[in-house]
Parts: sequence; C-alpha cells; structure tokens
Amino acid sequence: MDSESIEKTCRFCPRCGREAEDQGCVPFRCTQCGFANFFGPVAAVGGLVTNQQGELLLVRRAREPGKGKWGLPGGFVDRDETIEQALSREVLEETNLHVSEATYLTSFPNLYDYAGVVSPVIDLFYLCHVIDQAAIQLADGELDSFMWVKPTPKHLSEMAFPSNRRAIERWLSGS
Repeated sequence: MDSESIEKTCRFCPRCGREAEDQGCVPFRCTQCGFANFFGPVAAVGGLVTNQQGELLLVRRAREPGKGKWGLPGGFVDRDETIEQALSREVLEETNLHVSEATYLTSFPNLYDYAGVVSPVIDLFYLCHVIDQAAIQLADGELDSFMWVKPTPKHLSEMAFPSNRRAIERWLSGS
C-alpha cells in the first residue's frame, strides 16, 4: 500500500458529508457548510534518558512504523494532557521508568506513517532523569530490546525517526 498524506485521505466533509471539491488542499474547506480543517501537527514527546555513565537509553521498536529500528522512549500526547504528563506517562508505559526530572532540549517536525496515512507531528524532546534505571521492563508488543550506549553514527543511522536522530545529535553536540 502506498502512503498518502492525511489531507489527501479526507474526501468528505466530517460535518455535512459533502465531497471535497479541492481534495488534498490545506486547509480543507467545505464549500457547503464552511467547515475548515488545517491538519495541524499533533504533539509527541521523546525522552533522552541517561545513566550515571553518561550513556543514553535506546529502545527498539517491535511494530510499525519503524519496526526493528531504534528510538527514544516516548509517544503521542493525549487529549487533556500536558506535555510533561505525556512524557512521564510514555516513559513509564514503555520502560517502567519513573521520570523524576525533565528539562526541555529541542523540538523537530516529524511525519508519522500509520497504515499508509501520513500525519504531521511535532516532536518535543526532554532530557530525563529517572528514579531507578535498573527497573526497566519494556512494553510488551511495542518494544523488544533496549541498550545503554554512547551513540555512534551507526546507532544514528538505525533510528526509526529522523527527529529522534536529530534530537540525539543536538544532545551529543552539547547545545
């Protein structure tokens, strides 16, 4: 199946059901009822968790997108949730680690291809301290492996998402 941007998959107005006259346009504007959808990016978080040796926690994805590639613990922000709450929840859900402190590092745009529909995402990355690094238990079916590393170009070339790679590069550069 070929991937398609989310705006191209919207063929009908969600308010009145009229077929789109300019399918694929951003914003989507219904000529019948005036509804508009800007297809803005959704928010996601990523945690750069380090240990006492200055190594970074990488987790390997067990499902698409990016199955078999490395990433950072994280995920989408839920409705009615702050960025900080989402970061703590996602790190806990994926690794069983409790975030005790988080400091904003950077953000990057990302495209998330789920079942052939590509949605825009803004990924926000945080430096995370956790309570007990030895407590790692990966989310079954979501992640299948982890490692503590000082990332090399080889690790960076095996990242599931370019935004994760760029955040790690920013961290490695010290800025």
